[in-house]
Amino acid sequence: MSDLIEALRTELPDAAVLTDPDLLRGHQRDEADLCAAGTPAVVVRPRRTAEVVATVKVAARYGVPVVPQGARTGLAGAANAVDGAVVLSTAAMDRIVDVDPVNRTAVVQPGVVNATLAAEVGRHGLRYPPDPGSWESSTIGGNVATNAGGMCCVKYGVTGEYVIGLEVVLASGEVLRTGRRTAKGVAGYDLTRLFVGSEGTLGVITEVTVALRPAADTSLTLVAVFDSTAAAGTAVAGIASGGLSPSLLELLDRTHLQAIEAYRPMGLRTDAAALLLASVDTGTAAGTDLDRIAQVCTAAGAAEVYAASDAVEGAALLQARRLAHPAMERLAAQTFPAGNGGLIIDDVAVPRSTLARMLDGVEAIAAEHAVPIGVVGHAGDGNLHPNIVVDRADPDSLARGRAAFDAIMRLGLDLGGTCTGEHGVGLLKRDWLAEEIGPVGMRVHRAVKQALDPTNLLNPGKLLWPSAG
Repeated sequence: MSDLIEALRTELPDAAVLTDPDLLRGHQRDEADLCAAGTPAVVVRPRRTAEVVATVKVAARYGVPVVPQGARTGLAGAANAVDGAVVLSTAAMDRIVDVDPVNRTAVVQPGVVNATLAAEVGRHGLRYPPDPGSWESSTIGGNVATNAGGMCCVKYGVTGEYVIGLEVVLASGEVLRTGRRTAKGVAGYDLTRLFVGSEGTLGVITEVTVALRPAADTSLTLVAVFDSTAAAGTAVAGIASGGLSPSLLELLDRTHLQAIEAYRPMGLRTDAAALLLASVDTGTAAGTDLDRIAQVCTAAGAAEVYAASDAVEGAALLQARRLAHPAMERLAAQTFPAGNGGLIIDDVAVPRSTLARMLDGVEAIAAEHAVPIGVVGHAGDGNLHPNIVVDRADPDSLARGRAAFDAIMRLGLDLGGTCTGEHGVGLLKRDWLAEEIGPVGMRVHRAVKQALDPTNLLNPGKLLWPSAG
């Protein structure tokens, strides 16, 4: 390892090669709980593509794996280090290279924070729509690597729908440019889409070209309170079948409402079984559209529907939704003291038509396995995040939690869904990826990995089991 580090220092600026033990420990993992993580030999923080190329070539020379990391806000273990690896952090590659208002594109390095890009393009009257819950800290490179979603996906789609070009350093150290900057383009295989969602297993993303949209109109927001999560699911199906296009349609169950209110009091209805948060940004038609959504919610059994009084209140409600993850972490810590409380965070997506059945099923699974499960999610596109609360120090609690996780996965697939709507596969869902795509799909995945990374250098063990290399 000393030879490896010395070789890296020969090729890179001194400030880019980090070996402090505390810093190495800080780069062991992302935010996925209960996923294995090792200790890297070194953390490299390049600023330019050429430095990424040098890092990959040195690692290949010494047969040491490379684990790309962004802000480490992921929830599936995709950024977790392996023992002795080179962690390649893109945090210092944080430059917005270009914003083009005419062609409505932006070119950014992977370490640019989502909210920073949104603010910059906003100054040009434009918008970058993808907005993960961690948008104030997650980076574009990580968003692309996991094909991250967010709260506005119901209308505007996930990250991959805005990525039109990439610069990627391959395992060979070669630099590949994919995609285009034109409004249209169909030349060759869609290699851009191949790397979007590949979780650092096929190449290291060093530059991203994204499409932008005109700034949205001011949103109007309502809250619908339900006596059951299934009734909230019925309302979601009714909104979709009614031809309505909310810009946001989020669900919070009672567990999350209580956790958020305890974490940051803001007057949420903690006695409700479920709360739907809906927004519309349809300009002059917004008032009418919001009324129609309210009518659908009432017809589905909402106990109460009320509209936010102004944009400030609407933004506060949205912020409450963004607090779901830290609030649940705090709840887990309080449920099992001495630092033993943990969360197994699921990310299942089902057709909107089966959302009510999925919500009922999760409730039944929680009862069957005797584990607390809170459900939050992007209800408008059928993407739910059941949060399973476990005691890390209790093998029985862990076993019941993992059994509940698998039962939720099984139910989601049986309802025509997918094992991950936006968090990715990482370490958490390798078995369930194989179950979902089948042996032919797995063979194709393995063939792609073998073609681009024959020595299994890049992020080994993620997405596919290690034998895939």
